[in-house]
Amino acid sequence: MLCSCFRWRNRNGNGCGDFAQTIAVRRVAVQDRNQAQTNRRLEMPKQNVGFIGVGLMGHGMAKNILAGGHALTVVAHRSRTAVDDLVSLGATEASDLASLAEAADIIHICAPGSPQVEAIIYELMPALRKGAVIVDCSTSDPTSTQKLADALEGQGCFLADAPLGGTPVQAEAGELGTMVGAPDAVFARIKPVLACWAASVVHLGPTGMGHKMKLLNNFLSLGYAALYSEAMALGRKVGISVDQFDSVIRGSRMDCGFYQTFMGYALEGNKEAHKFTLSNAYKDTRYLAAMADNASVANPVGTAVKNAFATAINMGGDGGEDYVPHLVDFIAKANGLPPGKDS
Repeated sequence: MLCSCFRWRNRNGNGCGDFAQTIAVRRVAVQDRNQAQTNRRLEMPKQNVGFIGVGLMGHGMAKNILAGGHALTVVAHRSRTAVDDLVSLGATEASDLASLAEAADIIHICAPGSPQVEAIIYELMPALRKGAVIVDCSTSDPTSTQKLADALEGQGCFLADAPLGGTPVQAEAGELGTMVGAPDAVFARIKPVLACWAASVVHLGPTGMGHKMKLLNNFLSLGYAALYSEAMALGRKVGISVDQFDSVIRGSRMDCGFYQTFMGYALEGNKEAHKFTLSNAYKDTRYLAAMADNASVANPVGTAVKNAFATAINMGGDGGEDYVPHLVDFIAKANGLPPGKDS
């Protein structure tokens, strides 16, 4: 009897024996790569890291900084759950921002936007160690970022922007992406810490470049959300159900990871498919518009996307705390359709 893989050939024309050998070689290569990563982590100098904003994304990031062997200081804000968990893993809790600043050489901030980041940094500044680096992981206004960088440089400290790409699940797994703006020497200092929580670390240039790229990234994803919502509303109006829409798009050239996440709500009703709020989406599109204005660039598509989220928030939007995939319901309602898949 012939083995089940007799007819299988790899792209070099080899049979199953060579295939098994290839798999074994690949397995060894993966093991060698993982060991090399472990060795590099062991060789990294340990840092005193502060973390402000241990929420949906911040908890996983902070947990992985601890796992990387760095000393971690955290501070409580709204909820104690994440702080208590991190303290149980070895973090130190600071009583206030000044105490955190005194304890850390590298400080991460995960906050909703520039107003909050500015308030935090100005409160930190009197107590910062000489040469301290603040890493803003928020999606912030690049103009504000540059202003803060100049203020910190005036007292011998530095600002790096390292906004995030990914989900809370990826944050917990240490598999986020980040796009970094920082002077070369500052980037070299912070990269080992960023590598604890990010699988992809891309240095784009000086401070502010990370936030500029993040706004472009979010313009694409939020633009998709607006397009999907309008397309499904129009489809329902002309007799194309959401299921039918998905049966054509899924697996086609129009499919992508964001589409699949978005449809987790539109198709399956999973309200937590993508935990990114309408208010944050609206904020990011306003920052994009400001960046375009500063660059004297017309952005009519960006304006249309911004208006889609403004419409949702003004129609109710749970104060903007509904999530981005819920936009599909607001666009449907604006066109006389009930929420849900089909009328």
